[in-house]
Amino acid sequence: MATEVAPRPGSRMSEPSYTSDELLEAILASLDDDKAEDVTRIDLRGRSDMADWMVVASGRSTRQVAAIAEKLADRLKQGFGLNVKMEGKESADWVLIDASDVVVHVFRPEVREFYQIEKMWAPAATTPEARAAQFR
Repeated sequence: MATEVAPRPGSRMSEPSYTSDELLEAILASLDDDKAEDVTRIDLRGRSDMADWMVVASGRSTRQVAAIAEKLADRLKQGFGLNVKMEGKESADWVLIDASDVVVHVFRPEVREFYQIEKMWAPAATTPEARAAQFR
């Protein structure tokens, strides 16, 4: 079932009528609808000025990665009035979707493994090494 997000009445162009958490939830629902795999969300609030959230997900093939990104962009435009910026859709190995307060990365699994961007941004306690160290 496709996720639909109703626009908020009385919204002003200069100020969003939604929170970054509402945007995040819509993005996660869209990724779930399109069968994205291994979806990870990273809270960037207080750590970066570029966005409040980062979402990293995988698609099984370049075709699925491109489809996930395109449908997400369409849903955000319809539901929130956002014209997102998208990079990498042509090759669809790694597509970056800049949805203002939420940055989404959709990878093919082997490309995601190569770049490991979660390790750069995840809090130390959420990396596998840090979790293992907690129990030593």
